[in-house]
Amino acid sequence: MESDYPLKDETYRLIGACFEVYNEKGCGFTEPIYQECLEIELRMQRIPFDAQKELSLTYKGQPLTKSLVPDFFCFDQVIMEIKAVSTLTDEHRAQVLNYLSAANLEVGLLVNFGHFPKLEYERVINNRKRRRTSNE
Repeated sequence: MESDYPLKDETYRLIGACFEVYNEKGCGFTEPIYQECLEIELRMQRIPFDAQKELSLTYKGQPLTKSLVPDFFCFDQVIMEIKAVSTLTDEHRAQVLNYLSAANLEVGLLVNFGHFPKLEYERVINNRKRRRTSNE
């Protein structure tokens, strides 16, 4: 159910900022264009964010030289990944879940500016984080 989502107020504000960008630019631009527009909109709305901040990874306790780079860290608690594709796929959802796991965060947003006639978005919840938190 919608009201059960953690960080509901924060994700609501982020989705609102995405709608502002979509209403202004529409569909058909590339992801880097939406990235830049969304950075401007988040600043205008005074939403705290880091754009394309690297996530360090390890394997069996060993640091990897490769890293993950989500599009946005917002409110220090929400990862937002943007796309400009005709439709979201399970691979996109898995990407956000991997980001959430790597950052040890619970909530992500997957936003698609390439969908017509309206913005497409999904809240993604890292249930492994939720279980760990509730068991602590």
